[in-house]
Amino acid sequence: MKKTYFFILFLMGLLQNIQSQELKLSKQSEISIITVGPGEVLYEAFGHSAIRVKDSVLGIDNIFNYGLFDFNQPNFKLNFTKGKLLYKLGKRPFKNFVVNNYYQERWMKAQVLNLSQLEKEKMYALLEENALPQNAEYLYDPYFNNCATKLRDITKEILGNKLHFPSSFSDQNYTLRQLMDKELSWNTWGNFGINLALGNTLDKAITSEAYMYLPDYVYIAFKNAKKLKNSIDTPLVLKEQVILNFKEKTIQTKWYNPFFVFSILLLLSIVITYSDQKRNKRSKFFDFLLFFMTGFLGVIICFLWFFTNHSTTPNNFNFLWAFFPNLFVSFILLKKNTPSWVIKYVNLYLVLLLVTLFVSISGIQKFSFVLFPIISMLFMRSFYLHKILNTKK
Repeated sequence: MKKTYFFILFLMGLLQNIQSQELKLSKQSEISIITVGPGEVLYEAFGHSAIRVKDSVLGIDNIFNYGLFDFNQPNFKLNFTKGKLLYKLGKRPFKNFVVNNYYQERWMKAQVLNLSQLEKEKMYALLEENALPQNAEYLYDPYFNNCATKLRDITKEILGNKLHFPSSFSDQNYTLRQLMDKELSWNTWGNFGINLALGNTLDKAITSEAYMYLPDYVYIAFKNAKKLKNSIDTPLVLKEQVILNFKEKTIQTKWYNPFFVFSILLLLSIVITYSDQKRNKRSKFFDFLLFFMTGFLGVIICFLWFFTNHSTTPNNFNFLWAFFPNLFVSFILLKKNTPSWVIKYVNLYLVLLLVTLFVSISGIQKFSFVLFPIISMLFMRSFYLHKILNTKK
């Protein structure tokens, strides 16, 4: 029995020794930050970041990619909506990563890090440990915990106080929303949807390190970062290399873009309201559609705010114009004779629309520019409702 026990201990020690030897790197090894340009679909619009470990002596050339997710995982859409989406770290041969981006025609750059032998081995060991099946998954947050921020955090963990990222990136202090708008055109459905769903957390002042939720700023930050070596600040990046040289992709603005569609709706609303005024009537079904859709959007906004784990959906002042009680009032507006309280409700809604403009102008929350045709339409139609309902009471 004792022989068996000691034999098991011997094997465990041997395996542990083999594993530690496997994590040793040669002096020719390199660890690089890999930055990939944007793709053509929304979740690729901001580019991508990953870490490459290369050791030609040991035949190692792997990419450690924190951007993996599975559309087919159980309850994927529900978890995404609730803010409980699991991403994971995957280790793959680097050549497969290059081929995939080559076929997508996305540019790729490498920044070889200025690390000591011990620092390289510590980072490699940490990546290997994080890539184990029991450690690979993490709770994704598009602004605070994603493929880009992971590279910042890992490098800080390895280098500690020796690492100094830039204290600023520009003379202008951008918010998270402004940074997003720089990457994704304001007149796309993706930009409109993100701005609609997220609250004023995106409009608060941020540190320079918070910029690094975007791969472009990871690249700039590492390019300008310093590492303390023998009491002297030295560049964190030893050298740069262009691996794939493609023209940067952007999500193209379609002819059926939000501003065009909402402007058509505004024009339609003007025509209908003018016709109603001449006939001293109101188009009940049109009012129903406006209030139903804004109320429905309000329900979604409130659900994201109060019933999900998203860090950026609370305090969303879009609820002022997308007012969820509109959903219930829309059915009242279908009636020929509306209750007297509807007049007071419409007056309240007019006030909320004015408050929406104040919130935007004051900077409490910046709204997408494409919303202003919608808000103008809602204000005009609500003002007409106020007028027509008062004349018929």
